[in-house]
Amino acid sequence: MRPNLSGMTRVLGRIEEIERKVRPRRDEPTPEKSGRFVDILAREEVEAVAKPSSKKSAENLPRSVPSPEAEWESQLSFLAAEYGVDEELVRAVVRIESGGRPDAVSHKGAMGLMQLMPGTARMLGVEDPYDPVQNLEGGIKYLSQLSDKYNGDLVKTLAAYNAGPGRVDSYGGVPPFEETQRYVRNVLALYERNSGRRN
Repeated sequence: MRPNLSGMTRVLGRIEEIERKVRPRRDEPTPEKSGRFVDILAREEVEAVAKPSSKKSAENLPRSVPSPEAEWESQLSFLAAEYGVDEELVRAVVRIESGGRPDAVSHKGAMGLMQLMPGTARMLGVEDPYDPVQNLEGGIKYLSQLSDKYNGDLVKTLAAYNAGPGRVDSYGGVPPFEETQRYVRNVLALYERNSGRRN
């Protein structure tokens, strides 16, 4: 008795059908072998932006979603002007404090864009320190208060913002803490660079 191979023939036929769909035909170019997935993805994105395929119409392309940064960036000039603080100084403080991240938290518990400590945030009327606009307004208000306290002395203002006014008062200037000294240097350097670019 000969074995019934009809089932096997059907399976082999199905395998060939799948292979034809997966393997390129001989007249089609073989896809190039390239490195990492992220490189391929990046190349695909660049090509998609450079020449969108005819399958995608403009209305099917993803709409740009405003970043969280756009929300607080749009308020920065207004708030800086309202509290009489140079906008570029605020930008420098935000950059050094949190890198512009509204969700930033320091190992000491400072929160948000301008790294407000919980007690300072309460004192400034900031209900949600992770709300970028509230945090920004609180930080700018605090810089303004410190600037008034130290008669516009920017070095003392920044040192007090970092280490607290009590320490600045007790040392008569920038406290001898490496963190605070580095902070003041970094903010001033960034502020001067940004101000120079603006002029």
